[in-house]
Amino acid sequence: MEEIKLNVNGMVCEGCEKRVINSLSTIEGVKEVVASHKDGIVTIKSEGKIDKNDIKERIEDLGFEVEEN
Repeated sequence: MEEIKLNVNGMVCEGCEKRVINSLSTIEGVKEVVASHKDGIVTIKSEGKIDKNDIKERIEDLGFEVEEN
Protein backbone atom coordinates (compact mmCIF):
# COMPACT_ATOMS: atom_id res chain seq x y z
CA MET A 1 0.00 0.00 0.00
CA GLU A 2 1.39 3.38 -1.03
CA GLU A 3 0.49 6.61 0.76
CA ILE A 4 0.76 10.13 -0.66
CA LYS A 5 0.16 13.25 1.45
CA LEU A 6 -0.33 16.61 -0.20
CA ASN A 7 -0.76 20.10 1.24
CA VAL A 8 -3.80 21.66 -0.42
CA ASN A 9 -4.83 25.31 -0.17
CA GLY A 10 -8.34 26.58 -0.77
CA MET A 11 -10.46 23.89 0.89
CA VAL A 12 -12.75 25.80 3.26
CA CYS A 13 -15.53 23.35 4.14
CA GLU A 14 -16.68 19.75 4.15
CA GLY A 15 -18.15 20.26 0.68
CA CYS A 16 -14.64 20.98 -0.61
CA GLU A 17 -13.38 17.81 1.06
CA LYS A 18 -16.14 15.76 -0.58
CA ARG A 19 -15.36 17.17 -4.04
CA VAL A 20 -11.69 16.19 -3.67
CA ILE A 21 -12.54 12.74 -2.27
CA ASN A 22 -15.07 12.02 -5.03
CA SER A 23 -12.67 13.07 -7.78
CA LEU A 24 -9.63 11.18 -6.50
CA SER A 25 -11.59 8.04 -5.60
CA THR A 26 -12.21 7.41 -9.31
CA ILE A 27 -8.48 6.94 -10.05
CA GLU A 28 -7.65 3.30 -10.72
CA GLY A 29 -5.81 1.76 -7.78
CA VAL A 30 -6.90 4.35 -5.21
CA LYS A 31 -8.26 2.61 -2.12
CA GLU A 32 -8.82 5.49 0.30
CA VAL A 33 -8.85 9.29 0.20
CA VAL A 34 -8.96 11.49 3.30
CA ALA A 35 -9.24 15.27 2.93
CA SER A 36 -9.12 17.77 5.78
CA HIS A 37 -9.99 21.40 5.11
CA LYS A 38 -8.95 22.28 8.67
CA ASP A 39 -5.43 20.87 8.21
CA GLY A 40 -5.17 21.55 4.48
CA ILE A 41 -4.02 17.99 3.83
CA VAL A 42 -5.17 15.31 1.41
CA THR A 43 -3.99 11.73 2.01
CA ILE A 44 -4.30 9.12 -0.72
CA LYS A 45 -3.75 5.41 -0.12
CA SER A 46 -3.40 3.16 -3.12
CA GLU A 47 -2.58 -0.34 -4.17
CA GLY A 48 0.55 -0.04 -6.23
CA LYS A 49 2.02 3.05 -7.84
CA ILE A 50 -0.23 5.93 -8.92
CA ASP A 51 0.70 9.07 -10.83
CA LYS A 52 1.20 11.96 -8.41
CA ASN A 53 0.85 14.43 -11.29
CA ASP A 54 -2.61 13.01 -12.11
CA ILE A 55 -3.66 13.54 -8.50
CA LYS A 56 -2.27 17.09 -8.50
CA GLU A 57 -4.03 17.96 -11.79
CA ARG A 58 -7.38 16.67 -10.54
CA ILE A 59 -7.13 18.72 -7.35
CA GLU A 60 -6.13 21.83 -9.29
CA ASP A 61 -8.98 21.27 -11.79
CA LEU A 62 -11.34 21.55 -8.81
CA GLY A 63 -9.92 25.03 -8.09
CA PHE A 64 -7.54 24.19 -5.26
CA GLU A 65 -3.79 24.72 -5.05
CA VAL A 66 -1.36 21.91 -4.30
CA GLU A 67 1.80 22.95 -2.47
CA GLU A 68 5.00 21.17 -3.41
CA ASN A 69 6.58 19.39 -0.44
